[in-house]
This record gives sequence, C-alpha cells and structure tokens, in this order.
Amino acid sequence: MNDSWQRYADEHIRTVDTMSAVLLFAMFLFGSELGVPSGPRPDSVGPTIALAAVSCAALLWQRSRPRTVVAVTAVAAAGAGALGCLLTPLMLGPLMLALYRLAVLTRRRTARRYFFASVVLVVATATVVDPVHHPWPFKTVGPAAWLLLPVVAGNALRLRDAYLEAVQARAEYAERSREEEARHRVAEERMRIARELHDVVAHHLALAHAQAGTAAHLARTHPDHVQKILTELAGTTSSALREMKGTVGLLRQPDDPGTPLAPSPGLAQLPELTRTFGAAGLTVTVTTEGDPRPLSPGVDLTAYRITQEALTNVSKHATTESAHVRLRYSYDRLTVTVTDDGASAATACTPAPGRGFGLIGMRERARSVGGALQAGHRVEGGFEVTTELPLYPSAPEPERTP
Repeated sequence: MNDSWQRYADEHIRTVDTMSAVLLFAMFLFGSELGVPSGPRPDSVGPTIALAAVSCAALLWQRSRPRTVVAVTAVAAAGAGALGCLLTPLMLGPLMLALYRLAVLTRRRTARRYFFASVVLVVATATVVDPVHHPWPFKTVGPAAWLLLPVVAGNALRLRDAYLEAVQARAEYAERSREEEARHRVAEERMRIARELHDVVAHHLALAHAQAGTAAHLARTHPDHVQKILTELAGTTSSALREMKGTVGLLRQPDDPGTPLAPSPGLAQLPELTRTFGAAGLTVTVTTEGDPRPLSPGVDLTAYRITQEALTNVSKHATTESAHVRLRYSYDRLTVTVTDDGASAATACTPAPGRGFGLIGMRERARSVGGALQAGHRVEGGFEVTTELPLYPSAPEPERTP
C-alpha cells in the first residue's frame, strides 16, 4: 500500500499538492472555529478565509520555492494568531507542511533558521496581539512543539535518503572497481602471453633460420654434416611447436583435455638453451659468480626469457661466433649479463638501444618482477644486456607445476 501510494505521489506531484492544499484549507477554516472552552470566539471570518486561501495557495510552490512558502505560511499563521484564533495543528497545518518540505529539500542549518524565525514570529504575535486572551501555554509551548515535529521528520527523511544514496554510490563504485580490476588483469595476462609468444617465436625462428642457412652452405662442401644439422633443425622446430602449444594452452579452459602439461622454463634449462645456439653456430659460455640461490618461479622464468632474447639478438644482429652469459648472485639480487664482442651486422637496420621490440619486452619482463634492465654498446666493442632481478632468500626451491 505504501509503495503504491509513493509511486502515485511521484507520478502525480501537482495533483497531490493541490489535494493537500484543499484539505489544509478546510482544516484551517475548521480550526478557526475552535477555542478555549467557555472562552470568547474571534469574530473575523473574512480575514480568516483570506489568510487560509493565501497560505494554502502558496503550498503549490512548496517544492520549487520552499523558503518563500515558509515565509508566506508563517506570516499567515501569525496573522491568524493576531485575529484571536487558537494556534492548533489545524491552524498551523500549512506552515507545518512548508517546514517539512524545507527540511527535506535543504540543509539542516537552513531548516533550523527558518524554524526559529517562524516560531519567534508566531509566538511573539500571538503573545503581544491576542484579543481573546488565550492561556499562555496555547500561545507559546503549543505552537513551538507543533512546528518542531515537521522539521525533525523532514531532517530524518533527508538523512535516510542521503544514506541510501551513499550506499548505492558505494555499491556502484565497488562494481566499477571490480570491472576495472578484471579488465586490468585481462590486459596484464594478454601482455604476458604476448611476451611469451614473442620470445618463443623469435628465438626458435632465428635458430631455424641460422641452421637452415648453415645446411644450405654445407650442402656442397661438407654433405656429411648436413644430416646432423637437419636433425638439429627438426629438433628446433619441434621445440618451437611444443613451447607455442604450451603458451597458447594458457588460453584454454582449465578442464580442457588438450591443456599442455609442460613446466615453465627456467635457468635449469640454460645448458639446453646454449646447446641449441651452438648448433646454430653461436658458441655460448656461461659463468656463475656467488652461490646460486633459490628463485621464485616468476623470477626464474624472467631470467631465462631475458637470456634467451638477448642471445637471439646476438645470433641475428651481431657478426660474432661467441657470446658470454654471466650469472652473479648477491645477497638479494641476481644479475644476468649477456655480452658479445662482435659488431652489428647492419648498423642501419639495428634498432637503437632501448628502441627495439625485443629490448622493450625484456624491460617489461624485468619490471614485472621488480627488477631493471640496461642495454647498450660496449666501449671495447660488441653489445651488452644487463638485468638485475630480486631474490627471495626465504623462498623454498620452487616446484614447477604444470
């Protein structure tokens, strides 16, 4: 019942306000006939009707101009008191409704000021100008108490609406935050998979290209070596397909039976990586300084991928047959340095330090685990890539799960 009435009131505001004004007009006229038992009655019907008409007509603007309506109804109530009418809720009805609307639509300070001004005006007029001499409680305590009720009720309704609005705003903000967090995680996952695909494709295609070129070069001069190189080429392409399947498998559903079960690579696979480059004609030496420390899976994968990408760049861009990988373990850092002593194969085609997509990917990988990467030409010749990655001394030896 309350919901249906509230819905009707919201949809027919002008009708509700008109009905309220008519009802309060009738109550105002009826209240003007009331008085103290065995006491005198005011003889001013015409002015009373005029005050009732003006006061109730002003209520039609109670939503658009609440302050003006309070002032008009307060003057009308004070005028009725000056005519000798008893200030009952029937006479104060228009002013009470105006104060209620003002408390709902404005701040509490504004409603409080208009309430005190109305009480002072009505009570002072009824006390000073009282032709029928009503008892003082009917002219002071009674009007103040009746006018206080709508202000309290209006403030309570306004606070309740503000609370509900705040709750709804927090719920909407939480929903937007969840959606933004979900989009952020999706973007990060896409970036991670893109980096994996770039590293896998670039590395294995560079090796396959180098092996195929070597086989074509030796086909006439050393045909007995071609079969070995072609076998290694088949292994390179097979490894590329296997790693690409494992990376793309991250996009599958967890219950997909085709999900690959290969573990993530790490520095433990570094000897196998150097052998594949050796088959392509690049001799890689690895040295370790300090005591090897256990790495988290993310740091282990990052160190492997950066080393792989740096060696791939050496194989593609440098005119050298050797490269050096140095792993230096300190208390809280792992420093990986990949150097070569060859010149660029095509200086015009080689991207500037920090501008190639491979270098950008390596920097993003290092930053993703809290590390940093530097790359540039060496003074003595060649190119050097150095990355510092954080260690976790308290972390146990990671078990790579599928």
